[in-house]
Amino acid sequence: MSLLILKGLSGGYGEVDIVADIELTVGAQEIVTIAGTNGAGKSTLVKALLGLLPQVRGEIVLDGQSLSKLAAEDRFYAGLAYVPQVANVFGSLTVRENLLVVRGVQQLKTRLQEVLELFPTLVEKLSQRAGNLSGGERQQLAFARALMPSPKLMVLDEPTAALAPALVEKVFGLVSQLPARGVAVLMVEQRARQALAISQRGYILDQGRCVLSGLASDLLADSKMTQLYLGNR
Repeated sequence: MSLLILKGLSGGYGEVDIVADIELTVGAQEIVTIAGTNGAGKSTLVKALLGLLPQVRGEIVLDGQSLSKLAAEDRFYAGLAYVPQVANVFGSLTVRENLLVVRGVQQLKTRLQEVLELFPTLVEKLSQRAGNLSGGERQQLAFARALMPSPKLMVLDEPTAALAPALVEKVFGLVSQLPARGVAVLMVEQRARQALAISQRGYILDQGRCVLSGLASDLLADSKMTQLYLGNR
């Protein structure tokens, strides 16, 4: 049964559609990757889903609730979490403050302990300013903060961007654990081959349209399509 359903989703800026007629689903315990070359419309699709695009048509349903007319903040409270590629932590706040600043969290102290179990590195740095963390530690903090309100779906925009290869593996390892903890994942990722390797299904965009979709294993096995749309990573 689908947790997220996008039907005929189109949108852009002004009269120009950047994405058009997107049909997409994410299951309750799935990791789904959106791939495509630069300029394919991946980030625009994420903005449309989050309520950050000025012109959007179509239907967005999360766990049976329509999000299409909800403001971005209300989509967050409906169970939609987001980890952006950049500026994903408050650098002037401590690690603890970054985690506690999230509104709408029930049993805050208990939830904080549950989230920190996933990120033991952060336990030692709770009083440290987030701006002084390493790139990998900041990404862990961004994930931890997104998990604080117990979301149903986490949307990740290039979670491994600018990370060293060793940290890339750690991030993908973390993502792969989320469905077992009750959080489905929709991920946009330039390292598409690695992302699909931990995904159940994938969608490939080209010029704002979905040109291919299916099981991640089938997409990876299609040598022509992977070379054309997924590159070498």
